[in-house]
Amino acid sequence: MKKLLLATSVAALSVSAANAAPQVYGKAFLALDYVNADLDVQMDAIEGVEGQRIQNDEDSVQVNSHISRLGVKGSEAATANTDIVYQLEYSIDIDGDRDTLNARDTYLGLANDQYGQVRFGRNYSVTDYVLNSVAVNKGYWDNLGASSLNGGNVAEALTLTDGSRVNNSIIWFAPKYNDLPLDLTLQYGADETFSDNGDSGFGAALNYDAGTGISGGVAYDKDMSIDGDILRGVVSVDMSNIVNLPLTTSVLYQEADYDGRSTEDGLVVSAKMGLDNFARPASAYIQYNKTENLSGFSGNDSDQLVIGGQYAVLNNLNAHLYAGYNSADLDNDTFFVRDAVAADNTDDEFVAVRGKGDADVVVVGAGLEYFF
Repeated sequence: MKKLLLATSVAALSVSAANAAPQVYGKAFLALDYVNADLDVQMDAIEGVEGQRIQNDEDSVQVNSHISRLGVKGSEAATANTDIVYQLEYSIDIDGDRDTLNARDTYLGLANDQYGQVRFGRNYSVTDYVLNSVAVNKGYWDNLGASSLNGGNVAEALTLTDGSRVNNSIIWFAPKYNDLPLDLTLQYGADETFSDNGDSGFGAALNYDAGTGISGGVAYDKDMSIDGDILRGVVSVDMSNIVNLPLTTSVLYQEADYDGRSTEDGLVVSAKMGLDNFARPASAYIQYNKTENLSGFSGNDSDQLVIGGQYAVLNNLNAHLYAGYNSADLDNDTFFVRDAVAADNTDDEFVAVRGKGDADVVVVGAGLEYFF
């Protein structure tokens, strides 16, 4: 009996130690991108510099880090039915463009089979929980939420508003109920500024997936990702479950109602097909984005088309190849970030200014994405 009790105690301690051990993980995604940016923009005046018209058609070959990250996560039993869960995740530019780590999802929470999971900290907005099946493009063109032109010479491509990570937030993942194919997520974002213009935000997402090949979701976000409301809906069809075709098509429609501005309308349509004539898993995709009233500014519209593919070189190493084009007509003001001479004419600085004009961006790239 004593030997049995000792063996049981040792086993329990082993399980506890395993639960307590954190998992270090990450992703390194480095690409070689050919970028051509054609800008025709009237820039507003800024301190020390008069307004001017910028007309550039420049290209460059760039080494870019695309959403590389490093994190620690884990769980540990707190009671017989409840686990403590945690995650500390940070983005990192392995090409050296930025020297600092930037927080992604960082939280501490509790998970219970009966009551679901709750996380406290910096959490992504619930709008992200109905996005994953639609945004199939990678590398440079994984750019939902880009809302400014980066520099007077080279431009980011402009697309529809994306959800953001919400500081000081609580997010709850509801438990399954009677095996219904529904997933409910609720979120609260606390305003801790005590300012007259500050508002606490909230949001909800509901996803449906019965395993039949047709899935969908809807999400609502108020005063968290933007000062206003975001309503997003997604429908996805996996043809492999219907007609034995390795093709998934998805559609996303979104309205972002900015306080004091117009409503931004966004549409994303994508298709991704598995390729069987390769030794290892491979796929090809196409994605089209259309946005009207970018960031709530009437008359600012963009169209974006991307094609690409990926090949699993190893289980944890993907090779990517992609090409895309974005055309933005900026009839209203939009933000630009550019170098400018400071008022004392001694230092260069980066400043945000407004401008009007057109931007056309073409990018062809290839990269490696390594998971660990």
